[in-house]
Amino acid sequence: MSGDTQSQEGYHIPVMLAEAVEALAVRENGVYVDCTFGGGGHSRGILDKLGPKGRLYVFDQDDAARANLPEDPRIVFLPYNFRHIGRMLRLHDIREVDGVLADLGVSSHQFDEAERGFSIRFEADLDMRMDRRQTLTAAQLLNEASEQELVKIFGEYGEVSNSKTLARTVVEYRKTLPIHTIRQFKESVQHVVKGNPNKYFAQVFQALRISVNDEFGSLREMLEQIPSLLRPGGRIGVITFHSLEDRIVKTFFRNGSFSELQSDEIYGTRQESPFNIISKKPILPSAEELRKNPRSRSAKLRVAEKKQG
Repeated sequence: MSGDTQSQEGYHIPVMLAEAVEALAVRENGVYVDCTFGGGGHSRGILDKLGPKGRLYVFDQDDAARANLPEDPRIVFLPYNFRHIGRMLRLHDIREVDGVLADLGVSSHQFDEAERGFSIRFEADLDMRMDRRQTLTAAQLLNEASEQELVKIFGEYGEVSNSKTLARTVVEYRKTLPIHTIRQFKESVQHVVKGNPNKYFAQVFQALRISVNDEFGSLREMLEQIPSLLRPGGRIGVITFHSLEDRIVKTFFRNGSFSELQSDEIYGTRQESPFNIISKKPILPSAEELRKNPRSRSAKLRVAEKKQG
């Protein structure tokens, strides 16, 4: 589930702030990237460790995050999806960095803006775009995706137990009336809801959000650029909130690639990963953090370091 957490300022409380910043082993004069700026909590933690010559580049495809920028000459805001990390940094003459951090949770700010269509609590158009420059919305997805595609979205991304029944219900309903709003969608599938309705729709909305924003595709594209972007000894930390996200990160850190690893036909040796795994097991929120912020319970932090030489 998403790691959305409400701050006193109404935006976002960073999950595992101390653990994430410590895991990066910030160098005073280093160059760092926060792939998911959001409310800026993790970025402020990194800036606290940087000296006057240090630099921090922050990405957020939701331009509303720009309002959270601190007045600090060391920080540069890049209003793009982090899948463009390499290209955007090159435009700023940055070829290598000392560390990269990505918190894949969704800010409460996005859930609390009714018109964004992220939350089951409000009546609004089914939008769910994090980057409002893109055209695909949740409503368009529900009205145009094939039944087979919807089964995959609900089953894999939302772990909805009756994904086939739900997909079939959506397809049958849209034959007579296009789906546009949250209330309309909920009413159209109400008779197939299993268990707690709030939990059920939270899973369904998570699945739609992940698909609309191609969250897993963006994650893969970003990770594939890291081996050439990190300096030797540089670190990457990723905080996930979904089992598939965690599996993607774990696999990439172990293999350094998503393609089939090449092996030596004679000796059977495997291609070596460019990373040393810093966290053999994922780092989890402390008992204190779980007590203060129950929404952090699904968070997992994995950390890897680029090998020297």
